[in-house]
Amino acid sequence: MSVMQSEVFEAFRAIDNPEEKALKAATALSKRDDEVVSIKGEFLVLKWMMGFVRAFQIAIFVKMFMH
Repeated sequence: MSVMQSEVFEAFRAIDNPEEKALKAATALSKRDDEVVSIKGEFLVLKWMMGFVRAFQIAIFVKMFMH
Protein backbone atom coordinates (compact mmCIF):
# COMPACT_ATOMS: atom_id res chain seq x y z
CA MET A 1 0.00 0.00 0.00
CA SER A 2 1.46 3.36 -0.98
CA VAL A 3 1.79 6.21 1.50
CA MET A 4 -1.12 8.18 0.05
CA GLN A 5 -3.29 5.10 -0.19
CA SER A 6 -2.60 4.23 3.46
CA GLU A 7 -3.41 7.79 4.53
CA VAL A 8 -6.75 7.63 2.70
CA PHE A 9 -7.43 4.21 4.22
CA GLU A 10 -6.71 5.53 7.73
CA ALA A 11 -8.95 8.56 7.12
CA PHE A 12 -11.85 6.34 6.08
CA ARG A 13 -11.28 4.07 9.06
CA ALA A 14 -11.24 7.11 11.37
CA ILE A 15 -14.81 7.92 10.38
CA ASP A 16 -15.91 4.37 11.26
CA ASN A 17 -16.17 2.90 7.76
CA PRO A 18 -15.74 -0.88 7.51
CA GLU A 19 -12.21 -1.98 6.70
CA GLU A 20 -13.17 -3.60 3.39
CA LYS A 21 -14.97 -0.48 2.11
CA ALA A 22 -12.14 1.78 3.24
CA LEU A 23 -9.60 -0.38 1.37
CA LYS A 24 -11.72 -0.37 -1.81
CA ALA A 25 -12.11 3.41 -1.67
CA ALA A 26 -8.38 3.95 -1.14
CA THR A 27 -7.60 1.62 -4.04
CA ALA A 28 -10.08 3.41 -6.32
CA LEU A 29 -8.51 6.78 -5.51
CA SER A 30 -5.08 5.36 -6.23
CA LYS A 31 -6.21 4.14 -9.67
CA ARG A 32 -7.73 7.55 -10.40
CA ASP A 33 -4.42 9.22 -9.59
CA ASP A 34 -2.63 6.91 -12.03
CA GLU A 35 -5.09 7.92 -14.76
CA VAL A 36 -4.56 11.61 -13.99
CA VAL A 37 -0.79 11.20 -14.35
CA SER A 38 -1.33 9.53 -17.73
CA ILE A 39 -3.57 12.35 -18.92
CA LYS A 40 -1.05 14.95 -17.76
CA GLY A 41 1.64 13.22 -19.84
CA GLU A 42 -0.57 13.26 -22.92
CA PHE A 43 -1.40 16.92 -22.30
CA LEU A 44 2.32 17.77 -22.16
CA VAL A 45 2.84 16.22 -25.60
CA LEU A 46 -0.16 18.13 -26.93
CA LYS A 47 1.25 21.43 -25.62
CA TRP A 48 4.58 20.78 -27.36
CA MET A 49 2.79 19.96 -30.60
CA MET A 50 0.75 23.17 -30.44
CA GLY A 51 3.89 25.17 -29.70
CA PHE A 52 5.60 23.73 -32.77
CA VAL A 53 2.57 24.48 -34.98
CA ARG A 54 2.35 28.06 -33.70
CA ALA A 55 6.06 28.65 -34.25
CA PHE A 56 5.77 27.27 -37.79
CA GLN A 57 2.78 29.51 -38.52
CA ILE A 58 4.59 32.58 -37.19
CA ALA A 59 7.61 31.73 -39.34
CA ILE A 60 5.40 31.48 -42.43
CA PHE A 61 3.68 34.78 -41.57
CA VAL A 62 7.02 36.56 -41.10
CA LYS A 63 8.38 35.12 -44.35
CA MET A 64 5.32 36.37 -46.26
CA PHE A 65 6.04 39.99 -45.31
CA MET A 66 9.86 39.91 -45.22
CA HIS A 67 11.06 39.30 -48.76
